[in-house]
Amino acid sequence: MPDPMRPSAPDHPQTASPRPEPVRSRAALRTAVVWEILQDALEKRVKATGRQALDVLDAGGGSGNFAVPLARLGHRVTVVDPSPNALFALERRVAEADVADRVQGRQGDAHGLFDVAERGGYDVVLCHGVLEYVEDPADGLRNAVAALRPGGVLSLLAAGLGGAVVARALAGHFTEAQQALGDPDGRWGSSDPMPRRFTAGRLTELAEGAGLRIVAVHGVRVFADLVPGALVDTEPGALDALLKLEAAAAELAAFHSVATQLHVLGEAGGALGTAGD
Repeated sequence: MPDPMRPSAPDHPQTASPRPEPVRSRAALRTAVVWEILQDALEKRVKATGRQALDVLDAGGGSGNFAVPLARLGHRVTVVDPSPNALFALERRVAEADVADRVQGRQGDAHGLFDVAERGGYDVVLCHGVLEYVEDPADGLRNAVAALRPGGVLSLLAAGLGGAVVARALAGHFTEAQQALGDPDGRWGSSDPMPRRFTAGRLTELAEGAGLRIVAVHGVRVFADLVPGALVDTEPGALDALLKLEAAAAELAAFHSVATQLHVLGEAGGALGTAGD
């Protein structure tokens, strides 16, 4: 059933180019690999449904780092986030980007997702940086999957254990690195700001347990957080070369164990839906 609170939009994108702008900063580099993966998944979903404008749920989407570019491509995006400040920032950002008719923010969290979002109502669900913080990752992920239409795509991004261990070791904090290795939540100490980290095996286990068919697993930020900023900022062409290296390493299972983040792309069961707009 269509959601009457969802903003309406034409079936054909009105604005953006088929791909995001080139990476121009280290900050953008950290999300560039995920963007490429997500863009390919969106294009396949558009072809499968026959609809240019998809319904996207960004769970924990904050101020719209992914939601706004998705709306620029013509998709309808519902952002659910527990922070009023983040949603206020989202409102300003979508207004500046002139996509307010395609983005709606709602206050809520993963465990109460269907208080503010439609069950089974989305072609694509983003669950980025959520499982680290929720009380029950399995329950939160089940809700994210339940928000998908049959054949819908889930993009899952979470903190990787291996990347944190490597980072602590390279900083000379060897005891903390070892503690993270043995901690059930992958934390290196009581002052660790990250509540939980995952291995690729644990993340895919959660995704499959939630009913997803795993399409691909990627390592994200394998090198970006380790390469000195001065090198990338001053060496001509270094940023583009680093992006290409990140993209190549993301596909290789050998690098999953040292990635700062892990990305799982999954698909909900059932026939591809065409119900629509």
